Amino acid sequence: MSIELQCPVPHFNHETIQMAHGAGGVLSRELTRKVFLPCFGNSSLDTLDDQAKLSIGAGKIAFTTDTFVVSPIFFPGGTIGDLAVSGTVNDLAVGGAIPLYLSAGFVLEEGFPLTDLQKVVSSMADAADKAGVQIVTGDTKVVEKGQCDGIFINTSGIGVIKNGIDISCTNLKPGDSIIVSGTLGDHGMAVMAARKGLSFQSDIISDTRSLSALISEILDEVPEVHAMRDPTRGGLAATLNELAEASRKGIVLDESTLPVRPDVQGASELLGIDPLNVANEGKVVVAVPRESAEKVLRVMQRHAYPSAGDAAIIGEVVDEHPGMVIVRTFLGSKRILEMPLGEQLPRIC
Repeated sequence: MSIELQCPVPHFNHETIQMAHGAGGVLSRELTRKVFLPCFGNSSLDTLDDQAKLSIGAGKIAFTTDTFVVSPIFFPGGTIGDLAVSGTVNDLAVGGAIPLYLSAGFVLEEGFPLTDLQKVVSSMADAADKAGVQIVTGDTKVVEKGQCDGIFINTSGIGVIKNGIDISCTNLKPGDSIIVSGTLGDHGMAVMAARKGLSFQSDIISDTRSLSALISEILDEVPEVHAMRDPTRGGLAATLNELAEASRKGIVLDESTLPVRPDVQGASELLGIDPLNVANEGKVVVAVPRESAEKVLRVMQRHAYPSAGDAAIIGEVVDEHPGMVIVRTFLGSKRILEMPLGEQLPRIC
């Protein structure tokens, strides 16, 4: 007797690239492990941190690159330009590096308005100034109309790592506290709300911003930080699953402590998605020994970020269920917080 499946089931064996391959979830991980790592693998790349840590002379530098294709390019709280600068600065900072220099590569579509380009570039300059970095090299290509959605930007960055700092997604230790610097899901939901055809009105603003000053203060007071990540594509769920898998440790979250704005929660319910899967562009997740957690929390709470008062200790690292993230719910039950499978909110960064 044959059984006809009535519900969508995960499908992994695609013959062509799918949108979900760029979403930061299960398919992104599969693409990295099956296509890129077998050809490019080396000791720096294999850790799959947000940045490569390279030994040059007596010190270390961090090097990272990212490409930004967000749609629309102007959204509440930001532009593709300041997102491109802050995103790369943050990828350096969460590795414990002090960001110094960026490159900027532009792919422009024929017919793209110069006034829009000027607005994007001005927002990049402002973001770079606030982050204390310089854009020192770049490139521009123009493609025929219809071959690019207005503008795509690639930014690469270099920073230096102070002696004694050892931060990696492989470093979680049982007993570590997990702390997040503010409310979750703001960026992804702000971009979605700005898109045409969305059926709800919202005042949600993206959290796009540089984290370098905040992270620098944290490391000055708590240099023993074990791991940091900015929960971008795939949101908190993807970030914590990556940390748990890389360190082969379990993570337990307390649902009552997870900071989610009521309007983000409401919009997520309307769209049928989990706000823990929604991207952030100005938040950091930190894993530190339990005895240092309150000190990190105080640094976050006094920092002059709009949602700094929402920083919270949200969970802990455990020896049990290595590689998995468990949520203790409001009702006292437990559920698995899975790595997002694919694309729920396309082109949000």
